[in-house]
Amino acid sequence: MRLVFAGTPEVAVPALDALIASERHEVVAVVTRPDAPAGRGRRLVASPVAERAEEAGIEVLKPNRPRDEEFLARLREIGPDCCPVVAYGALLPKVALDIPARGWVNLHFSLLPAWRGAAPVQHAILAGDEITGASTFLIEEGLDSGPVFGTVTEEVRPTDTSGDLLTRLAFAGSGLLAATMDGIEDGTLQAVPQPADGVSLAPKLTVEDAQVDWAAPALRVDRVVRGCTPAPGAWTVFRGERLKLVAARPLPGEEGLAPGDLAVGKNHVHVGTGSHAVELLWVQPQGKKPMRAADWARGVRIAPGERLGAADVR
Repeated sequence: MRLVFAGTPEVAVPALDALIASERHEVVAVVTRPDAPAGRGRRLVASPVAERAEEAGIEVLKPNRPRDEEFLARLREIGPDCCPVVAYGALLPKVALDIPARGWVNLHFSLLPAWRGAAPVQHAILAGDEITGASTFLIEEGLDSGPVFGTVTEEVRPTDTSGDLLTRLAFAGSGLLAATMDGIEDGTLQAVPQPADGVSLAPKLTVEDAQVDWAAPALRVDRVVRGCTPAPGAWTVFRGERLKLVAARPLPGEEGLAPGDLAVGKNHVHVGTGSHAVELLWVQPQGKKPMRAADWARGVRIAPGERLGAADVR
């Protein structure tokens, strides 16, 4: 098939690579989000998908909106058979969905109908799921509601951050997407409607969602830190400023600390929760690079009675 691939971030690149490498299909163009400001200089930078496509000599389309008439006209000229999608980042209007004969097929990082939405991996970790995966489905106008072509499963490991898990799913899902294109092309794969039961939603996490509640059980604190890493980044408050929590681990059996209270040793920083303590492993103060929590504690010289989680933030 002639394919137009739609995707934007680094997590979409393995799937693009798998389709470029396919001997059965041709990626004739890529659709991605417009260049965005990045770095200290806020210089406009092309998306990872755009950079990979340009390296491969593939035409790159960067519409401000996928309903722009100039973009739709070019898509009609290209005449793709199918448009595979991975984390494109914009809603596709029906006028665009109707152009490819075989439709737009999305690789979504959950086992649908679970975790429909922008942040399925983060929500799977926050919810304590032991198994997740990826699904390919035919895009409809509803939110991730289209019929499913195939799935792969992936174990959620006890120490996984959302970044760790998403990286594994990106590579596992790239094979699934390529196999889905093969099955659509040769007619051996039919999409199956999603069941009505088991639907859950995974909206994008906000900075507010990522604030740690030290009165919650240690297990919940651990999930928030892992689920919000690397983005939007779990955080708490210390001396009126935000302190980013990069890595932590529960300490079953370590009790006696009230929520937010600190116990600092030469090589450790423990924090009380609503159940047992957690150990801070890596933190990132405002304006600084990530550092070991014990090094941070020595540098700020925590006084007796100081704690994490005060309400005021400067």
